[in-house]
Amino acid sequence: MRTGEQLGTYQDFTTCIQATATRSNGELACKPATDTSTAAPTTTEVTPEAPSPAILQPATTAAPVMSAGLQIDASALPLPDVGLAFDRVQATSETAPASDIGAFRTTCDFSHMAFDDPIVYPGQAGAAHLHTFFGNTGTNANSTAESLRSTGNSTCRGGTINRTAYWVPAMIDMTTRKPIRPDVGNFYYKQGYSLTPSSVIQPLPAGLRMIAGDPRNAAPGGTDYRFKCIGGPNASNDQYGETIPNCDAGAQVVQEIFFPQCWDGKNLDSPDHKSHMSYPVLSGSGRACPSTHPVAIPEVSFNIAYTVPTPGAAKSWRLSSDMYDSQLPAGYSSHGDWFNGWKSDISDTWAKNCVESTKDCHSHLIGDGRMMY
Repeated sequence: MRTGEQLGTYQDFTTCIQATATRSNGELACKPATDTSTAAPTTTEVTPEAPSPAILQPATTAAPVMSAGLQIDASALPLPDVGLAFDRVQATSETAPASDIGAFRTTCDFSHMAFDDPIVYPGQAGAAHLHTFFGNTGTNANSTAESLRSTGNSTCRGGTINRTAYWVPAMIDMTTRKPIRPDVGNFYYKQGYSLTPSSVIQPLPAGLRMIAGDPRNAAPGGTDYRFKCIGGPNASNDQYGETIPNCDAGAQVVQEIFFPQCWDGKNLDSPDHKSHMSYPVLSGSGRACPSTHPVAIPEVSFNIAYTVPTPGAAKSWRLSSDMYDSQLPAGYSSHGDWFNGWKSDISDTWAKNCVESTKDCHSHLIGDGRMMY
């Protein structure tokens, strides 16, 4: 996301996260405008709604009530979301308008929290700092590309067409030592503002995983994340910072994370979980993927929102990975993890018809006469 980002026929991002936060049933507030199409979904495009099978819940670790690091009250984790157990795709007559930048977006509700990280600590349950997960409800330390693709419900629009795992360090209220449940996660897949417009964007490789940001960072200078306030009398949506801001009561603290979009074309992961990916580099009058990482994929970015309940509350918030001097500003360790779990036929379609074709597919269109719901 960049300044002025719009959700098309959806409410804008500010209204989206505010409305989602007020819903008692946990249903996502960002809904598309009513589709007036008379076209009926075809049976090959829609999985009929059926009774949900047994819910695959994440494997939880019996963490101590007061966990190490930030002394998190691990007995206060919010209840997990059961998610959706079926595909949610249907026909639509709505078409995506032309755009200055090819864009596809999706909204995912909170899924669960766990002391797991299947990218950095695969098979080691409880080895990580506390993470907040979105998307695949079954994500845990033992998750693999195959398990994410084929099992678990999804908290994302479109249901199980998108079993991708998205996670960030948990936000902790240090006055209570309790983790904070986010309002919503908005996830963007775009042509990218760094690459030259003529760049060819390839679909997402199945099983790809990557990390943006540095959980060990304890100083200013981060370029792949930022924070801002949305809402409240003192908010300015165009002002960003490297630390968690003291947003007004009722406003949202929004954490944005930007992933590298240049892939080496060979490895789905690397020993440091970063070397197989690269950010665009200067090339002539613009930017391009370097020769070592020649394959441009959609630029993934996270937008995670948290409502501030009372005046000054955010001053005591820290990320679970902020394990540096508590007298320093919070948020320097901001980072995110992304593990592809999209159905390839769906992600290949929106990559071609939305991102590569320079169309704005908002947060529901796939670009081929179908929409997620």
